Amino acid sequence: MNKVVKNATEAVRDIQDNMTLMLGGFGLCGIPENLIRALHDKGVTGLTCISNNAGVDDFGLGVLLERHQIKKMISSYVGENAEFERQLLSGELEVELNPQGTLAERCRAGGAGIPAFYVPAGYGTEVAEGKEVREFNGKMYLLETALTADFALVKAWKGDTAGNLVYRHTANNFNNMMAMAGKITIAEVEELVPAGELDPNCIHTPGIFVQRIFQGENYEKRIEFATTRD
Repeated sequence: MNKVVKNATEAVRDIQDNMTLMLGGFGLCGIPENLIRALHDKGVTGLTCISNNAGVDDFGLGVLLERHQIKKMISSYVGENAEFERQLLSGELEVELNPQGTLAERCRAGGAGIPAFYVPAGYGTEVAEGKEVREFNGKMYLLETALTADFALVKAWKGDTAGNLVYRHTANNFNNMMAMAGKITIAEVEELVPAGELDPNCIHTPGIFVQRIFQGENYEKRIEFATTRD
């Protein structure tokens, strides 16, 4: 099976309106920049996006929000995007907020084939509304369901032609677990090497979870807040 595609445009060729997407990254670290730009250019709308955050106003998922390509966000932290806030308050955007650990486990469970699990985070808050509550050993827990997606879009440091991926430092955040939970997983990498060149002991995502891979370009790797000494 040849998993290598030419570029991001080819990789997203069959992503259609109203699909559910998982997008790796934490803040602006380890986000699939090329794939997000390709979705922006393709113009697909009605997307449900599962992502830890919503980028910033002019970068990351913020560029899709700006063009109203996203109808629903399933996220954890969204405080750095003013357009996100505006759409949420105006009712233009549906939002499902999750405690960060819960979101991570929902993605991991989806990839592991676990349909639901109990977690204490969120009990007694708005997060618990409409969810089953159960007591274990004197502590209350919420039933949370797993998350999967039509496509998972992830970004890795290195990958090989068989789809094996290696993430670098903090870019190994939501990428790894989301790569397992997509029906089709597309990986963009900074360096694409022939199969067999990666150390098997260093591989984070085995190629069995990846259906398409390409070498990205023009990475900006922005920093949300640059803090420097006076």
